[in-house]
Amino acid sequence: QVQLVESGGGLVQAGGSLRLSCAASGLTFSRYDMAWFRQAPGKEREFVSAISGSIGATLYATNYADSVKDHFTISRDNAKNTIYLQMNSLKPEETAVYYCAADDGRSIIRPSPSVAAYDYWGQGTQVTVSS
Repeated sequence: QVQLVESGGGLVQAGGSLRLSCAASGLTFSRYDMAWFRQAPGKEREFVSAISGSIGATLYATNYADSVKDHFTISRDNAKNTIYLQMNSLKPEETAVYYCAADDGRSIIRPSPSVAAYDYWGQGTQVTVSS
């Protein structure tokens, strides 16, 4: 049974930082592309960032939404079956529930920014950025 468990959310002032973690179990973690999405109240779930499993000789590929690429960083630790999202310079409009997701790596675009590409999802962690 695949489980994805997010942690690290909380309340932070605008301009502050948080690091989210997502611990995975029940899958061959190194092979999976992993991603972060977020969903604000009344809005659709949106892509934030993703990191591939190993692709050939390249270690990992990453992908970021344009709105976050200058202040968020995604990483993974295969030894710990965990991905991270370092979020700096947070803005009130980034308040949302942040979800971790896993894709078995068969998407054409890797890592995919599409919600539909991901097979497994965590329960989410709330991030609230106050102004």
